[in-house]
Amino acid sequence: MPLDQLQKIIHNPVIPYTGTILSGLLPGELVVIQGSVPDDSDRFQVDFQCGSSTKPRADVAFHFNPRFKRSGSIICNTLEKERWGWEEITYQMPFQKGKPFKIVFMVLKDKFQVSVNEKHLLLYNHRIKLERIDTLGIYGKIQIQTIQFISNNSLQGSQPSSLGITKIKSENGEMPDGSQLVVPYIARLNSALRPGRTVAIKGEVNKNSNSFAVNLKSSDSKDIALHLNPRMKTNVFVRNSYLSDSWGEEEKDVTNFPFSPGMYFELLIFCDVHQYKVAVNGVHILEYKHRFKQLEKINILEITGDIQLLDVRSS
Repeated sequence: MPLDQLQKIIHNPVIPYTGTILSGLLPGELVVIQGSVPDDSDRFQVDFQCGSSTKPRADVAFHFNPRFKRSGSIICNTLEKERWGWEEITYQMPFQKGKPFKIVFMVLKDKFQVSVNEKHLLLYNHRIKLERIDTLGIYGKIQIQTIQFISNNSLQGSQPSSLGITKIKSENGEMPDGSQLVVPYIARLNSALRPGRTVAIKGEVNKNSNSFAVNLKSSDSKDIALHLNPRMKTNVFVRNSYLSDSWGEEEKDVTNFPFSPGMYFELLIFCDVHQYKVAVNGVHILEYKHRFKQLEKINILEITGDIQLLDVRSS
């Protein structure tokens, strides 16, 4: 299949499907597959392959294989020199017979990150070099409506930047360069918050993470206008404000908790006239009405907790 076609949406491919990825896969790209599971399906698989040979069988860098027998499971593995490695099994089953689905494979420099129906599912560390992958295969009892390859240069692999933000100082009092985004992180917005502004934070949740917090604050008081506090141990996403020396009432409700240990994330905080809107990896997660109304006084960003920071920007 020619490159120009592959980068567009592929509609209703015949299964089994094998398509060449002539440009290869780069960190930051998304492979989005939408389809539905037939009522009589017992299994299907999506294979990121190193070639399309059948004899000998081409290496499979990432074999993603939902199986519907019993309570269901997803088997992930790598085939190298016609031998399977160790299976990584996920017993969470987001696919349902007779129902549509949307799988997003996020390509990162050290792993694949997979979400289904806009909910994080699993991570799979590369066992074969990413640059060897040049073919996508889809097999089994499955109906596919679209396959889409999306380049996203804003994802992992981009150079750290502090556009619109000035780092105040690290714990030892020195000004680190842009690549040293140490946590706890405190920075000043280059201009105060107002409707239409966005704060973007890219990072990776530590593998043994308990929680982390993002605070938008005023420099002339102890007030915290917005406190975002995802707690990985309990899958609770706390939002609050600290005003006049006391915490307000916590807000906790979210449809899907968006964070998981080890996962890469892009957290966007959009300031609207009456509220903040928060999205994670392109999915809207929550809204939080302004309790601290003097937006022009909000000029400090603080990030603490169990994450690695990769990039922080304000625009």
